[in-house]
Amino acid sequence: LCCERATRPLRAQIFVCRKNRKLITMRVVAFACLVGALFAVVGDAFVLPPSSIARPSRVSQATPMTMIRHGNRVKKLGRPADQRKAMLRSLTTEVIRHGRVRTTETRAKVVRKYVDKMISLGKDGSLHARRQALAFMYDKDLVHALFEQAAERYADRNGGYCRVLKDIKPRRGDAARTAVIELV
Repeated sequence: LCCERATRPLRAQIFVCRKNRKLITMRVVAFACLVGALFAVVGDAFVLPPSSIARPSRVSQATPMTMIRHGNRVKKLGRPADQRKAMLRSLTTEVIRHGRVRTTETRAKVVRKYVDKMISLGKDGSLHARRQALAFMYDKDLVHALFEQAAERYADRNGGYCRVLKDIKPRRGDAARTAVIELV
């Protein structure tokens, strides 16, 4: 080390999270002037060998990592992403077309978000909102009818345009819990 190097920021590696075993490189600026003052007093006689600089020890690679779904709010519904999106689009279209659809309880709870979003777009009524609804729903005429009727039908309501009513009996055949999703 020399005096010119001491005035520049030093580079050090530290652990941020031992659980994820990630290293982050950050610049240490606060001690640059302290090291510079030390070299000014002691001079070039004080030189640290590279082996004396402490490095953080790595966590052993034998520890198993378990993945936890923190922050992952998507219900998978037992389908790949493309099939899940197509199913939610068709359920949303059918709920808006018929006003009431019987499906499983989990699907009804998930599709409620998309139905509310489409009705909110219909209340907005702008060209951009209309194009977003056309991109999501399968029926072009249904989108036009939604944009004509949603503004006056849901004018006094700021959300919660559909409700999920749980059925008492399970579905015959696979005993799945069913629910009815309907427009308010």
